[in-house]
Amino acid sequence: MHKYEQVVRGIKQGIDSGEYPAGDLLPPAQKLCERYDVSKITIKRALDQMELEGLITRRKGSGAYVKTPVPAQKGLDKEVSADMLGFYAQQTELGKTVRTDVVDFDVASPPKSVAQSLTMENDEFAYYICRVRIADGTPWTIEYTYMPIKLFPDLRRHDAEVSLFSYINERTDYTIASSHRTIRAVKPTPEECRLLDVADDEPLLEIEQIVYFDDGRPFQYTRQRHAHGAEFVSVGLK
Repeated sequence: MHKYEQVVRGIKQGIDSGEYPAGDLLPPAQKLCERYDVSKITIKRALDQMELEGLITRRKGSGAYVKTPVPAQKGLDKEVSADMLGFYAQQTELGKTVRTDVVDFDVASPPKSVAQSLTMENDEFAYYICRVRIADGTPWTIEYTYMPIKLFPDLRRHDAEVSLFSYINERTDYTIASSHRTIRAVKPTPEECRLLDVADDEPLLEIEQIVYFDDGRPFQYTRQRHAHGAEFVSVGLK
C-alpha cells in the first residue's frame, strides 16, 4: 500500500468514527504530515484522492472540509459531477430560448430521507419547488426541489422562474461547488405525461441530485425527470 493510501485510510477512519464530522474542517496539511509521518506531497495526493471520491471539498484559503455522506442506495449508480451551470445557463449557451413554468412553490416539511440528505432537523422547513423547464417551446425537464429555508430566507417564487443557481451566485455569499447524482430510468406519472407532453409508456431519465457548497454543506435536493430522449454524458479525468 502506498503512503498516500494509508493516509486516505486513516482520514476515512476518522470520518467514520466521528473524529472529523461532516462539515468540519480537516487539520491543516502540516498537522496531517506530523500525524502520519509523511511529506506534504503525500498529504496533497491523499486529499486529491479523497476529493475525487467525493468525501471532501476544498475551499481556497481555508482548507479541506468533510462532505455530508450520501445515503447508499442499492443498485444505483452514483456520479460526482462538476457541471454546476444549471439548465438555464446550459440552454442559453446553446442559443435556445428558455422558459420556466413554476408549478408549485411552497413551504413544507421534507420527507425524512430528503431531510437527512440536507442535514435538516425534524422540525425544520424547506422550500418545495416544482418546475417545468422549457427550451425553444419544448418541455424538457420537470424538477422537484427542496432547499432549507434557514439558508435562503429571502428566496421568492420569481427567483425559481429564472434560475436558482443564478440566485445563489448573484445574491448570496455562498459558493456552489459540487453535486452527487443518482441516475435511473423511470416511468412518467399521468401529471408528468401532461406537463412534459409524453406518452405514458415513454421512459424518463431521472437524475436525483444533492448539491453542496464549497464548505461541504448540502443545500439542495432535486429530482429531475428528463424527457424526449435526454442523455447524460459523464467525462472522467485522470
